[in-house]
Amino acid sequence: CPSFFMHAIRSLLHRGGYRVVSTAARMLSSSTGAAAPGSGVTKKITPSTSLDGLDKNVWVEFTALAAQTKAVNLGQGFPDFSPPRSLLDALAEVNTRSIAHQYTRSQGHPKLVKALAKLYGTLMCREIDPLKEVIITHGAYTALSHATRAFLNPGDEVVVLEPFFDCYAPMAKIVHANVRYVPLRPRGAHPVSSADYVLDPQELRAAFSDKTKIIIINNPNNPLGKVYRREELEQIASLCKEFDVLCISDEVYEWLVYDGLEHIRMATLPGMWERTLTIGSAGKTFSATGWKTGWVLGPERLITPLQWVNSASGYTMITPLQEALSEAFDVEIGKLGKPDCYFAELPRLLHRKRDEVLTVLREVGFNPIVPEGGYFVLADVSNFNMEFDNKEEAYDFQFVKWMTKTKGVAAIPPTAFYSQEHSHLSGKLVRFCFCKDDSTLQAAYKRLREWAQEKR
Repeated sequence: CPSFFMHAIRSLLHRGGYRVVSTAARMLSSSTGAAAPGSGVTKKITPSTSLDGLDKNVWVEFTALAAQTKAVNLGQGFPDFSPPRSLLDALAEVNTRSIAHQYTRSQGHPKLVKALAKLYGTLMCREIDPLKEVIITHGAYTALSHATRAFLNPGDEVVVLEPFFDCYAPMAKIVHANVRYVPLRPRGAHPVSSADYVLDPQELRAAFSDKTKIIIINNPNNPLGKVYRREELEQIASLCKEFDVLCISDEVYEWLVYDGLEHIRMATLPGMWERTLTIGSAGKTFSATGWKTGWVLGPERLITPLQWVNSASGYTMITPLQEALSEAFDVEIGKLGKPDCYFAELPRLLHRKRDEVLTVLREVGFNPIVPEGGYFVLADVSNFNMEFDNKEEAYDFQFVKWMTKTKGVAAIPPTAFYSQEHSHLSGKLVRFCFCKDDSTLQAAYKRLREWAQEKR
C-alpha cells in the first residue's frame, strides 16, 4: 500500500521548521518513559514536529458528540439523500465489468478525465487536454494536499482567505510553509447576507510579498456561503499576476449557487488559466461524499508536479467509481443547460431547503446570515443570552456542545474556520448544514420549535 508507507515515512522523517514539540510526541514520551531493554523502541521514534496541533479535529469531536447524544446532525456537511439515478445506474452497470475492478491509469481513469475535459472545456470556453491538464485524486481534500506538497518549500508563504476550510493551514504548515491570513470582514455590525462579507483591499495587498507562493480561495465559501463577484476575483487575480503567485481555487460547491447569481471560475479570468489550479469534487457535484473522488484542472506545467506527487503516494484511484462517474458525467453533459440536468436540479432542491432552514431559525430566535451558495448557513445566537463559565474555550464551541446535549440538534462552531488572530470574527455564530433529507430537517425543526416553546 504505497499511500500508507508514504505517509508513515513523511510523518517520522519530515522534521525541522518550527521547534515546537508535538502533542503526539509529548504523549508518546510521557506514556512510555524509558524503553524496555530489547524492546526495540527508543525515544528517537516520535512523530514529526510538523504534526503539532493535528491531534484536535472539530469533525471528529462534534460528530462523535452528535452520535453519543442522538442529536439530529446538522453539523457535518454531507447529504443523507440518494445521489442521482445517472450515478447509481452507472455504478450498477460498471459492477458487472471485470476490467473495471483492476488498476487504471495513475493520473486518472481515461474515460473520466476525458469527460471532465469535455465538461470544463465547455464551461471555461477553452480546449482542455484530458491527459495533461486533468488529474484525479482521492477527493478534493487530497487534491489540496497534492497541490501544497507539489509547490511549497520551507519558508514559502501561503495567503489563506478566512473563514477557510480547516485543512488549508495544516496542509501548508506540514511542509513548513508560513500562512498569512486575510479575513472577509462584515460590512456593518449586523450582516444579513454572505455578500456583506468583503475583503479589505489594503489588507489583502499587505499579505502579498516576494515570499508569497500560493493563495487559496474557496468559492463559494465554506462556511459562509459567499459567492465572489467578478470584481473581487479580479482584485485577487491582479495580485497573483503582480507577485507571480499560484492560485489554488477550491470550487467544490461550484454548482450550488442561489438567487440567480453566477459562479465565476478563477481560471477564466484573463491571464489566470496559466497560474490557477481548479479543484472539483464528485462528492459535492453528485451528492456522493463517500465516493471521495476529486479532480484538479490546470495547465500542463502545473498539473505535472501533482502527477509526480500522486505517483509517489496513492498512485491510482478506485477504478469502478471513476468508470461510473465518467458515465454519469456523460449523461449530465448531454442535459447541460436543461432543467432536468442534475447540476440544475440540485441547486433548486437546496435553494428550497436553505429557505426553509432560514425561516425556522428566525422563528426560533437565531439571526441567520443568508448564504448565496454552498451547503451551510451561519446563524447568530446572541438573542439566547447564554453565558458559559469556561473562559479557555471559544464561546461557539461551548454553545454548540450545550445545544447538542440539551436541545438535540448538532451544529459546528465556526471558530474552527478562523486563525487564532481573527477568531473573534466568528462572534456568536454557529454553522448549520441544510443539505439533508426532508425527514432529517423536519426532525430538527421539531426539536428547535420545542425549544422555542420552552422560551415562551
